[in-house]
Amino acid sequence: MTRSKVTILEIQNKKENGQKITMLTAYDYPTALLVDRAGIDMILVGDSLAMVVLGLETTVPVTMEEMIHHIRAVTRGAKRAHIVGDLPFLSYQTSIEEAIRNAGRLLKEGGADSVKLEGGVEMAEVVHAVVKAGIPVMGHIGLTPQTLSKLGGFKAQGRDAEAAKRLIEDAEALQDAGAYSIVLEAIPTPVAKRITESVRIPTIGIGAGPHCDGQVLVTHDLVGLFDRFVPRFVKQYAQLGKAMVEAFETFRREVEEGIFPGPEHGFSMKPEEEAKLEAD
Repeated sequence: MTRSKVTILEIQNKKENGQKITMLTAYDYPTALLVDRAGIDMILVGDSLAMVVLGLETTVPVTMEEMIHHIRAVTRGAKRAHIVGDLPFLSYQTSIEEAIRNAGRLLKEGGADSVKLEGGVEMAEVVHAVVKAGIPVMGHIGLTPQTLSKLGGFKAQGRDAEAAKRLIEDAEALQDAGAYSIVLEAIPTPVAKRITESVRIPTIGIGAGPHCDGQVLVTHDLVGLFDRFVPRFVKQYAQLGKAMVEAFETFRREVEEGIFPGPEHGFSMKPEEEAKLEAD
């Protein structure tokens, strides 16, 4: 029996009840279908698709049109999980009006249930405006991939007391602006614990330790489908990339050796029709 759609209220109640929240990424119909079947609470259609699906070096080049395209595919596959659409770089930083318009597009054209954007105190006004327009917003602080050049690469954030205090301020500002949850990425465990305890809304960690209210991973990292690099905070639960290469190699060998296709993979004719064909 299909369970009902996961709502923001359910997600927030999990924090209050001490229940952990689960979130994974998906960028296409078949992956979304499988993640949904596994009972994952939330699916993030992240701008990480730029790297793990489109082969780009960073998340920066991905466009609104590409995000909407992939969100649509995911919404066809996942009927229960709450679907979060990532706002890509420069789709919300240029003006509040542009942020509202693009956030609305992810819901109206893509079918997402909520949107995610990066930034803390500096983005609070934008978050407030988008939420006021009726669009639920998930925040994202710590390592923010859209601003890697400013951060100096894929590095943990908040590792000294002053930087940690700024992250706490970021989280509180997002909460006050109306965000319903916050992703904490690559943040020291004690800092993530402090943030989780200081805000009323759920925190979802990725490389932020066990004290967050939930955890998220990029699915391609989790199942071994992205081999350019594996972040320190990733646990690989499967090596599907290796299994797929082995399957492809076996297919190539069987075709070259005439093993595939076999008789069981073809279609037959009625004997009389085959005889007519031979007679011709």
